[in-house]
Amino acid sequence: MGGPGDPPEGTPEGGPGGAEDEYRSVVFDESFVRAARLQEYSAEERMADHAPAVRRRPSLHRGLTRQLLALLVLIAVALGTAVYVSIRHPYDTSQARSPAEPLRMTVIPLAPTGQVPGTADAESLYAHSPAAQFDVGAEGIPLPAARGTAHFSDSQVVTALTTAKDYIVRSALYPEVLTGRQTGPARSLVDGDQLDQFDQSFEHPAADGRHDATGWVVRLDPTRAQLADDRVRVQGSLQAVEADADALEVTADHTFVYALRPTGAQAGALVSLFTVRRELTFRFTRDDLRTHQVQLVTSYIQAGPLACAEDSTAYLRPLLAGQTAGSGGPAGTDPYATDSPAALCGTLAASAQPKA
Repeated sequence: MGGPGDPPEGTPEGGPGGAEDEYRSVVFDESFVRAARLQEYSAEERMADHAPAVRRRPSLHRGLTRQLLALLVLIAVALGTAVYVSIRHPYDTSQARSPAEPLRMTVIPLAPTGQVPGTADAESLYAHSPAAQFDVGAEGIPLPAARGTAHFSDSQVVTALTTAKDYIVRSALYPEVLTGRQTGPARSLVDGDQLDQFDQSFEHPAADGRHDATGWVVRLDPTRAQLADDRVRVQGSLQAVEADADALEVTADHTFVYALRPTGAQAGALVSLFTVRRELTFRFTRDDLRTHQVQLVTSYIQAGPLACAEDSTAYLRPLLAGQTAGSGGPAGTDPYATDSPAALCGTLAASAQPKA
């Protein structure tokens, strides 16, 4: 006999076993039922509340959307906090780095032994001088092949060399800087730590090895001389090395030759040459490389023809065609003042003058 729940005739052939298999794909499990948007009220609920046959269940997606929105808000707050902390962090490298050292400078006038030669033609003077083979302008400041160092990449070395060249061009070749009308083109490249020293050198120049305006830029006395030819002749070199793990050092050694005539003179007036030898040492931290600024470490200047008795702190005051240095040396040198460097003056060799 069959069991209590079985049909009297027993389980028909292809009965529960086969039917179960046939409808297995349409059987709704509990998770499916819970996810349904519509739910049928029970008979008791419909009788008590006269409710409709079905009710709408809360959307599962709505709950998920709210959770996702809350999660996105938390992520945004976390990212904002991280950015704020990174900007204001007390150990930020840009705030913790050591300040730049003051520039140390030496300016040496070179006095001629006789009259300064001159002609009415600047090209002729150049052709008969040691500057005959010099390049013109920035072409005389070529960049060397750049290779990375232990702690700096090729591109960082190139940036250091390029920024140093830019400073040299702005401080020795820009007409507005040469004539003393502006300092901005050079100043804009100076590291912020040295700006006070830079400004004081022009506002209150002093022969103390720290505040010569002519230690920063080539600056000709505009009341005495003007350019007779803006094609300044230049020759020199640049070299970059790693000073330490945190800085690159660039050394620059260039000679500039300017053709000058007296201020206000007509085109036919005699022209003479004025030579400036500049040896500069630059230091570049990673911040300087990023901002394209320079720290000047040392500046060693020789310039002539100049008179040794002239003050060269604010301006270089060239001797022009037909003039002589006269006698006497720098005035006011106190050998007992240990905080003031001895005033120096050299002699401009005859071979450095053009053969007019």
